[in-house]
Amino acid sequence: MVDIIHGATGAQGSPVLSALTSAGRTAIAAVRHPETVPAGIAARQVDLASADSLASAYEGADGVFVHLPMGAPEAAAAQARAVVEAVTRARPGRVVISTSGQIVDQPGSPLQAPADSPIMTLIDGVTGSGVPTAVVAPRLYLENLLLPVVLAPTREEGVLRYPLPTSFPVSWSSHLDVAEVVARLLTDASPTTGTVAVGHRPGLTGPDLAAAFSSRLGHEVRFEGVTPEAFGELITPLFGPAAAPVVELYQVLNTQDGSTIAEDGSAQELLGLRPRSIEQWLKDLAVS
Repeated sequence: MVDIIHGATGAQGSPVLSALTSAGRTAIAAVRHPETVPAGIAARQVDLASADSLASAYEGADGVFVHLPMGAPEAAAAQARAVVEAVTRARPGRVVISTSGQIVDQPGSPLQAPADSPIMTLIDGVTGSGVPTAVVAPRLYLENLLLPVVLAPTREEGVLRYPLPTSFPVSWSSHLDVAEVVARLLTDASPTTGTVAVGHRPGLTGPDLAAAFSSRLGHEVRFEGVTPEAFGELITPLFGPAAAPVVELYQVLNTQDGSTIAEDGSAQELLGLRPRSIEQWLKDLAVS
């Protein structure tokens, strides 16, 4: 059984590749630069914006995991169109798409990705190809809390600063949680299709996160909400122009009452998979 994993050297794809390898699957890293792939991992050079390159990689594959990298909307749209054309031509056994935190399961909400956005172009196009397709839809990633501008004050000052109101509930999940769901969707004998939301239910608030960090770090940590604009000033040196859409996301989130997944579309309900606790996640990543 052969699966093609996009972004296999990155934060999202790497744990997916590991999970599939542990399950006895042949997972092939689809990357632009195969020389960056660790020894012992099969790799295939691909250009995410080239349908010909992708179709060649997808030919005969049992499964494909894909997500759109951060970048300019024009580039993401071109990549989405290339993946759709490649899947339509090569017809792999199934496709699993990660939304990378973009919201696609809350129609009518200001949080919902626009119909003409790259992620919806990808989802609608691949689903329309007739190839069995599942969409993994996390909300906010716990790994955001490990950014140096967030983690350092948590460790040194005992203050977890984040651009959300204190009582704002979120269905947080980690890349490890998402990888477990993706691996299940790629390996199930009967393909699951449609959208599978990933994250905590009920949602966790800032003080919930701070309490978990307090327990792990061995000293009191309190949560402090900051404005999206202030957060943007902190992350711009790290992200460059990519910080702008992050700030916009949190500006929209701050107009809402929360960002939580529905029970009936959750991985808990559909697959029996629950996200690990914040304490367990911190332990798994050896955060100290």
